[in-house]
Amino acid sequence: MEKFITLQSTIVPLPIEDIDTDQIIPARFLKATSREGFGNNLFRDWRYDENNQPKADFVLNKSNISGKILVAGKNFGCGSSREHAAWAIHDYGFKVVISSFFADIFKNNALNNGLIPVQVSQEFLNRIFEEASKNVGLEINVNLETQTITVVGVGISEKFEISEYKKTCLINGYDDIDYLLSLKEKIETYEKTSKYLKIVNE
Repeated sequence: MEKFITLQSTIVPLPIEDIDTDQIIPARFLKATSREGFGNNLFRDWRYDENNQPKADFVLNKSNISGKILVAGKNFGCGSSREHAAWAIHDYGFKVVISSFFADIFKNNALNNGLIPVQVSQEFLNRIFEEASKNVGLEINVNLETQTITVVGVGISEKFEISEYKKTCLINGYDDIDYLLSLKEKIETYEKTSKYLKIVNE
């Protein structure tokens, strides 16, 4: 998995609440089993009309808006537990999703796939949307080491929570197996020195 320590990027604002996983990646696109290619159909029914033509008013179709950080409304990733939702967002090119609340299953799927769900207060989220409405080039800095999110040029920051285990994995680019392998020497030392294991082996 790709290492993540800090990211500063322009944002893609999507101020819609209760975005579910079927809106993120419709069920008809779930036939593939590899993670690649799902980004092409991210928010498919919002991005394209019935003739498969891009909808000019949808944010992902606006040429002056781009970035590696998606900022969405409250309760992002609700609905079914499909991991493909995290795949689609990451495959499109987003590294971070910011919201004031994430569905738990989506949050875990995101973290397992190198996508950082940054949960902020509703007040902080509202401020981001407010600033984005005035500046399409608004940038945000996400620092995983310090667990801080900063709106660049505005002077506001907020701390965010993340499990220590997932933080370690993301900073080092570990998946679950890589993490266990990183502890190999400690595990071997414990096996050699543990009185309990010696008793069991005897």
